[in-house]
Amino acid sequence: MSELTSLLLAGAIALAVVAHIAWLAHASRNRAKVALAADLASVLSVVADADDISDGTAGVVTWAGTWNSQRVQVRTIVDTLATRKLPTRWLSVSITEPVAVPGIFDMMMRPNSATTFSNFDHLPHTLPKVLGFPADAVLRTDRKGVAFPQDLIAAHTDIFAEGRAKELLITPKGVRIVWLLAEAERARYGVFRQAAFGDARIGPAVIERLLEAASGLLEAINRRERQAA
Repeated sequence: MSELTSLLLAGAIALAVVAHIAWLAHASRNRAKVALAADLASVLSVVADADDISDGTAGVVTWAGTWNSQRVQVRTIVDTLATRKLPTRWLSVSITEPVAVPGIFDMMMRPNSATTFSNFDHLPHTLPKVLGFPADAVLRTDRKGVAFPQDLIAAHTDIFAEGRAKELLITPKGVRIVWLLAEAERARYGVFRQAAFGDARIGPAVIERLLEAASGLLEAINRRERQAA
């Protein structure tokens, strides 16, 4: 094979590689658009007036609206922290209505690494657990010496028994539950370092279930406070 032929062949291979990479990038963008449209459809089926209020943070999409006359937020977060074996996609569902608690109450399941969706690691005080909380849960707060209705909260943690619920956050401004949607495909992440999640989508039933759990806890806390007043 002549030197000229070799150069031409190498150039053709290089062009083919570049074209293939461009095709992959285009296909990836198309898949992302389709996935976002599917997620939006699922959110709208539960939160009919949901509006995209995302702030441009990479990997984070946030919708806000009303559900059962309560202000709510639904958010997806792609967590690509290097400490994780695989990137993770989380679903965060919040009821953003006042709650009668004296500070931040944060329950995290198996908090063995930092997260991009929570300030749990920055809360300075660990709370002792009463009977009824999941064995793998750790409780923290921002205020030392405050009392939370732990018996009531523990009675509303059934959803954590399945292993997919990760965090329960209660603040004076609302209640949030974070749920594991999917881990990235191992093969693609290992080779291309791409956080691809296959066909994992937000299901309307999951959104509604998490909203019901958060709302039920919020109402139970406020009801007890009203009865005690």
